[in-house]
Amino acid sequence: MLTPQLQKLISSVPSPTQKTEQTQTKKRKKMEKSIEIFDVIVIGAGIMGSCTAYQTSKRNQKTLLLEQFDFLHHLGSSHGESRTIRATYPEDYYPKMVLKSETLWRDAEEQIGYKVYFKTPQFDVGPSNNKALQAVISSCEKNSIPVRVIDRNTMFQEFDDLIQLPDNWIGVVTEYGGVIKPTKAVSMFQTLAIKNGAFLKDNMEVVEIKKDSLTGGVLVMAKNGEKFCGKKCVVTVGSWMNKLVRNMTGVVIPIQPLEATVVYWKIKRGYESKFTIGNGFPTFASYGELYIYGTPSLEYPGLIKISIHGGRPCEPTDRTWAPTQSLDPLKKWIQEKFGDLVDSTRPVVTQSCMYSVTPDEDFVIDFLGGEFGDDVVVGGGFSGHGFKMGPIVGKILSDLVIDGETKDVELMHFRIKRFEKNSKGNLKNFDDQVSSSH
Repeated sequence: MLTPQLQKLISSVPSPTQKTEQTQTKKRKKMEKSIEIFDVIVIGAGIMGSCTAYQTSKRNQKTLLLEQFDFLHHLGSSHGESRTIRATYPEDYYPKMVLKSETLWRDAEEQIGYKVYFKTPQFDVGPSNNKALQAVISSCEKNSIPVRVIDRNTMFQEFDDLIQLPDNWIGVVTEYGGVIKPTKAVSMFQTLAIKNGAFLKDNMEVVEIKKDSLTGGVLVMAKNGEKFCGKKCVVTVGSWMNKLVRNMTGVVIPIQPLEATVVYWKIKRGYESKFTIGNGFPTFASYGELYIYGTPSLEYPGLIKISIHGGRPCEPTDRTWAPTQSLDPLKKWIQEKFGDLVDSTRPVVTQSCMYSVTPDEDFVIDFLGGEFGDDVVVGGGFSGHGFKMGPIVGKILSDLVIDGETKDVELMHFRIKRFEKNSKGNLKNFDDQVSSSH
């Protein structure tokens, strides 16, 4: 029979299970001392990541924003002098996002004290029987966006005879247009995130993300050997999304990087002021064989941006930095629509930009799932039309990673699993808008 003293001694000896638990607790406490733990780690500091970091830090989440290059670099999709904001979409689920985003743009401007968004009308043109343009009109009406459909004669009067349209073309005018200055906008949201207490680190290329068995969170590893631990993680790495997610999980998200070309043209001397926002000249888009878009003269006095929505498929490390498509169709369009008011013989400035395009040109906003469950959220595949919606996308990603849900949008159109049912994603009854040159 054991004495009381011996029984007490035996009971104080931990079982193998208790030893394991004690060891893990010690390791976890040691790790917590050696690695700072964040509530949310955001990977990718373009417009989407910067807006997300702003939103999570605004909600008192300890936030870390990581960028693989210098902040405000020119290697991705969030740099440059101008982006269009418009609510004219064939898909009826984007206009509400644009309108919510417009409010958030204004809120951020008020907080920072300077402007990044310059409002002007939006003008969409195309053949009267173009399915996408007709869908734009229906989408505006469904979303209670005031829209005016005008013929070429009314258009001449409205825009001082600056734009010429064929007889069978129509114009669609809405008040929700404008120009956003992208690099300045990204800087604005990063500054506001810092004001909210967020931590920002650039030149920090993430090479691996995995579940942390000790903390139950997410462990993020950089190429230089640094490690970061977060309870949750948001991935917004643009054209690098497919590579990073595939390396993490083996899951392939069908996002194709494209190298696009932004083109500026010379306005005829004496007409420069007529093509400015101050004169009421609109942001515009043309539907047809090519989707052509443009902005008023703003960033370069005397120049107007008119470009083709599309580019050359390539990895972001394989860019040419030169025009990726023939400019002949664009020159012809400029000559037909602007006559000799814009010199269509050759562009004055060309710039390179990356698109990350999904098969249906819709976004990917979803939980990564698998072993990560709801701990990792991805935002990508913005297909050359997402910048304007950066503020609302950032809020949605923030809601998902903090609350596990969002009330700002129905995510059905943006789920990863839509490609399992149909490799082309969401079905649409109009042609693709992004053109691809192989």
